Amino acid sequence: MTNSAEEIRKIRPHTIIALVEDRPGVLNRIASKWRQRGFNIESLAVGHSETPGLSRMTFVVDASTDAEQVVKQVDKLVDVVDIRDISAEQVVTRELALIKVRVEAGNRSHIIEIVDLFRANIVDVSPDSVVLEVTGDEAKVDALFELLRDYTVIELVRTGRVAMLRGSAVSHPEEKSEEPERYQGFEPPYSAK
Repeated sequence: MTNSAEEIRKIRPHTIIALVEDRPGVLNRIASKWRQRGFNIESLAVGHSETPGLSRMTFVVDASTDAEQVVKQVDKLVDVVDIRDISAEQVVTRELALIKVRVEAGNRSHIIEIVDLFRANIVDVSPDSVVLEVTGDEAKVDALFELLRDYTVIELVRTGRVAMLRGSAVSHPEEKSEEPERYQGFEPPYSAK
């Protein structure tokens, strides 16, 4: 039995990116729309965008059903400049994780070898622990975490997925500022004529 591409698209997690006004309460209003429809937000990353006053949100939501309806409802919120489901598009995704691992004199070199294999970084060292920083897709972070479990992971912090379209495509097209409509023959007093 084979599933159609549409059925597969509907059951995998959806990556949704939104450009929103940087105001208090925006995240709560958007998250409420997902909650009302019974979606679980698996990860959420929010940060400033390239435009002052606007933030970019990346949501990963479970998608046992299609997320299109919720995306349309969120798009109607006044604070949302643009929102888009990029799940079926060519994207670059990354996640950052900090992992604190218990170390002893006998296992420190093993942990350093694992860190090197994953191109991770050691960002803090103490006599009995190290803090590692790893950046990559979720599978890379998961794989490193699994290998380090044998050495006692004390703490794990993950940012959640951030995503961007590949190539020169932009996820949220720039809004063009339109010149105000003027009456024919009217020249403002500050005209350069």
